Amino acid sequence: MSTVISIFLIIASALLRVARHFGFINLPPNFAPIAAVALFAGAKMERRTLAIFIPLAAMLVSDSIIGFYDFRILGSVYISFAISGVLGFFLRKRVNVWRVGISALFASIIFFLITNAAVWLFSGIYPVTIAGLLESYIMGLPFFRFTFLGDLFYTAVIFGVYEVVNLWTQTLLRTKAMRAIIRRS
Repeated sequence: MSTVISIFLIIASALLRVARHFGFINLPPNFAPIAAVALFAGAKMERRTLAIFIPLAAMLVSDSIIGFYDFRILGSVYISFAISGVLGFFLRKRVNVWRVGISALFASIIFFLITNAAVWLFSGIYPVTIAGLLESYIMGLPFFRFTFLGDLFYTAVIFGVYEVVNLWTQTLLRTKAMRAIIRRS
């Protein structure tokens, strides 16, 4: 994946988060492209460290505009997206609709489990007991729905557009090559 695509993904993801946060676009909470970008970068970037860096850079850029909050909870969000990038490694050379969809589901579940555990542990909202942890997960369920729908939507868009453009480019190159062969004949 090229540097241009990487920079585009960082900027587009950050802009979507900022636009939603400030009400320029009306999207549900947690309906964001970051996990999808992480999965895509993990699947398509040659250098794995850069694949992890791309979604984290998008988060850092957008958080610097939106504002930072409790770094322990924020850290859990960043860790979740880094893990999503690692999930993308398992898609390398095996990308298909089902694997991408299952990866989006796993990314959503990982985000839900890690971030809600961090909210339970660090926010002071819930008692630090098993009952408090369960309450944190129950209260997070409405957000999980939007997280999963967003991850599924953006993953389908990003992987889909990439495959369509890749197919179109290959067809165009074959057509140009065929024209060159015909002209030489």
